[in-house]
Amino acid sequence: MKVLLAAGGTAGHIEPALTLADTLVRDDPQTDVVVVGRDEGLESRLVPARGYRLRTIPAVPMPRRPSKDLALVPARVSGSVRQVMAILREEKPDVVVGFGGYVALPAYLAARRAGIPLVIHEANGRAGLANRVGARLTGWTAENVPGSLPRATRVGMPLRPQIVDLAGAADRQERQRQAREHFGLEPDRPTLLVFGGSLGAQHLNEVVTACADDLGAAGVQVLHAVGEKAAGVSPIAQRDPGRPRYCVVPYVDRMDLAYAAADLAVCRAGAMTCAELAAVGLPAVYVPLPIGNGEQRLNAQPVVNSGGGLIVDDADFTAATLRETVLPLIANTALLQRMSDAARQHGVRDADARLADLVRAAAATGGRS
Repeated sequence: MKVLLAAGGTAGHIEPALTLADTLVRDDPQTDVVVVGRDEGLESRLVPARGYRLRTIPAVPMPRRPSKDLALVPARVSGSVRQVMAILREEKPDVVVGFGGYVALPAYLAARRAGIPLVIHEANGRAGLANRVGARLTGWTAENVPGSLPRATRVGMPLRPQIVDLAGAADRQERQRQAREHFGLEPDRPTLLVFGGSLGAQHLNEVVTACADDLGAAGVQVLHAVGEKAAGVSPIAQRDPGRPRYCVVPYVDRMDLAYAAADLAVCRAGAMTCAELAAVGLPAVYVPLPIGNGEQRLNAQPVVNSGGGLIVDDADFTAATLRETVLPLIANTALLQRMSDAARQHGVRDADARLADLVRAAAATGGRS
């Protein structure tokens, strides 16, 4: 089977695509995977690094709301569709799989025109324009958050093997001890993980670092990924020996270890974040990003409804909230365990296999959806 993946723009589009590619090749080493993306951005680095070929087309930005830019989309898409059609003629894939984003819509339209089976995966709780249009072109749609696309099959979010391995670890206490040792944290203190994605989150940084003394006085140690620019980070006084650590890092390249080390997370609510935390059973206080089309709140709502976390609006996330909500929660081990169990029950750990099955089924139809 030959598979063409349309994925580019953000890690939220590219990582699930590459996880699917790895799964397809693992299941059948004869599977040939090619990725359509842009010649700049993350995919230009991540795709070749994982051993897959990248074919590039110009990005077609999709306006989130009606605007004058929307009028420019048809002309931009038309040129990109012609380029994808040429790629399809050269590559002759059995199936096209899209994850939304800048290169997705031209790929969807080209696949439909060429009569090639099309599978769409939506990661967020509210689908973007490309996937909303694409879903009208195929009967093979998959989603991470229920209700994001009409008539979609919920498969979850394809997750990295390290995350799935952590979710299935038998000795969680030993894994936690090793993870805390990795970050220089004490083995037996309550541990709060704070992160806002690869670039950090200025408002989270401002609130949590300003409360460093409150956290220390409560006996809580902190692992805080502040982002490369460390926006909003208040100076943290040097702790006396014996006081809980406040570990500030620009970013964490081993999120599996960060999750294993933590008892509770404070974070944004990106689709990948919500899926990973649910899969490993880490309770979280989700603070959705207050811009965009509201998808972050929708991403977190299902796991929160299951009892695996809390949602706090960005405007309501203050020092008082941290003192009155986060500190009592991290001190309540019984409640944290119930939340962990609820999150883990909601989480999906085999989404890559579910999506791979859908892709193989679509390819077998030869274009009949």
